[in-house]
Amino acid sequence: MSVAQLAGGTVPKAAKTAAQKDWLFFVALAALGIIVVAALIGPWVAPYDANELYVGPINGAPSVDHPFGTDDLGRDILSRVLVGAMASVFAPIIVVLLSTVMGVTLAVVAAWFGGWVRGGIGRVIDVIFAIPGLVIAVLAVAIFGKGLAAPIIALSIAYIPVVARLTQTAASRELGQPYIAALRVQGLPSLAICFRHLIPALVPLVAAQMAVGFGYAMLDLAAISFLGLGQQPPTPDWGSMIANGQAGILAGAPEQSVFPAALVVITVLAVGIIGGRVTLWAEEKDK
Repeated sequence: MSVAQLAGGTVPKAAKTAAQKDWLFFVALAALGIIVVAALIGPWVAPYDANELYVGPINGAPSVDHPFGTDDLGRDILSRVLVGAMASVFAPIIVVLLSTVMGVTLAVVAAWFGGWVRGGIGRVIDVIFAIPGLVIAVLAVAIFGKGLAAPIIALSIAYIPVVARLTQTAASRELGQPYIAALRVQGLPSLAICFRHLIPALVPLVAAQMAVGFGYAMLDLAAISFLGLGQQPPTPDWGSMIANGQAGILAGAPEQSVFPAALVVITVLAVGIIGGRVTLWAEEKDK
């Protein structure tokens, strides 16, 4: 398979073919699609106001009126899950996109120029990599205040080293291929080589890393909200709902924690399966 074919849509075609051959991929794709749609339209389809108190009994069990039950303040859990889905799903996507753009840019620059440029970028990446992402996010919250903005920016920076290291290795290997040397001999501009040939060749690797990064970002952001440092009350998100439902677990009413926790697990698994299967299929077609 040529680089042009990869750039022309190998990954979307891979998704379609993998779905036809792999039932697990299809289930993951369907689950993720439902969750994304729910996150987009959740505030408009929620059966109750997510912050309205005592719409049902305190710590009520699932029923026809409240399919997910009610929480410790009588709020409808299904409504809070739907409203909180937007922040819980799209905040990790922003983290992944920002870290991928920055990481791939640094990796390509380091691989292309080499020498002291590569060494300098490598030192910066090593410093960032030495500090766990969750710690950076907590420090950002301590400096800039609670909410999702600071953790999103902090985690985006924290995930750069992983993306940059993997991509730089692959970019250096790709730059050693004969077709790159031929393009240089032909006098093709450096930017054209990077954007038309080098970066498209890295798409399968980057796509797989984005899927893995999404899972880590979602779990880290949920952990930050669980600690009370992310989305602030009364606005719901899945991490804060899990934290608020701890007392209910001991009281025999685990619904407030169980349903958002299950959705976090399902979303992370679905993205991981989709990313892994599509990348594997693309690599097999490239052989």
